[in-house]
Amino acid sequence: MPAHPFTIELNKENRVIRGDLFLPSAGGKHPVVIICHGFKGFKDWSFFPVIGKRLAGKGIAAITFNFSMNGIGEDLQSFTQLDKFAHLTFTREQEDLSVLLSHLKQGRLPGAEQLDVERIGLLGHSRGGGNSLIFALDHPGEIRAVAIFNSIHRPDFFAAEVMEEIRQKGIGYVTNARTKQQLPIDREVLDDIEANRERFQFMDRLPELKQPLLIIQGDEDLPGFLQGAEQMAKRAPHASMHIIRGADHTFRSVHPFAGISPQLEEALNLTTDFFLAEF
Repeated sequence: MPAHPFTIELNKENRVIRGDLFLPSAGGKHPVVIICHGFKGFKDWSFFPVIGKRLAGKGIAAITFNFSMNGIGEDLQSFTQLDKFAHLTFTREQEDLSVLLSHLKQGRLPGAEQLDVERIGLLGHSRGGGNSLIFALDHPGEIRAVAIFNSIHRPDFFAAEVMEEIRQKGIGYVTNARTKQQLPIDREVLDDIEANRERFQFMDRLPELKQPLLIIQGDEDLPGFLQGAEQMAKRAPHASMHIIRGADHTFRSVHPFAGISPQLEEALNLTTDFFLAEF
């Protein structure tokens, strides 16, 4: 199932959103799920194209995209824009989602005639889960349903020593485990969280969430993630939670993609069933 690529220029800060649309083969109008990658993630990483194809195969159009400041350049695979990555704030990611939603609703994406803009969902992995929840909370009338995979549960999810380094030096670094690159984080990232604390502390806002929420959580995820997922499930009024046994932060998936693990298969089945029921 081929992807239909698209590019959106934001006309500020040299920002570009690069995305792919996965369309079902059948005619007619289809609901749409926007897929949000996480921190150090990108649209072509490992399982994201697989999710897009799986949803399209079930009759749901899917959009994968790179947040405009995620550090991935035109080659779509490498962190070549570290100056942008350093300023990857939640505010900019939320702007990206707003622009993408506007293009979708205005019929400015490929295959627009086959997209039902009254049925839009969000799916987010890790930090993308947090972004999906913030956006759904801010746009209750435009987002129909939300699914999150191994999501963060607070915006300041960075390791304590990294945040301390940022506060002391104005910049801190995290390591990309796959490429061994040192990726910079500017103080602006923490300042943005602090300046928008009420908006971005989505855990506190979850009792307001109008949409149905699917929480998929691995029991071998990073420390604190399972407990955070359980808290979110208790706070969101329309939440269902599924724990996947043996699933780490990426559901036993690697990049380059090496096949669908049993854990990822379980997550995919739960997700397609959820969106089909809610749409």
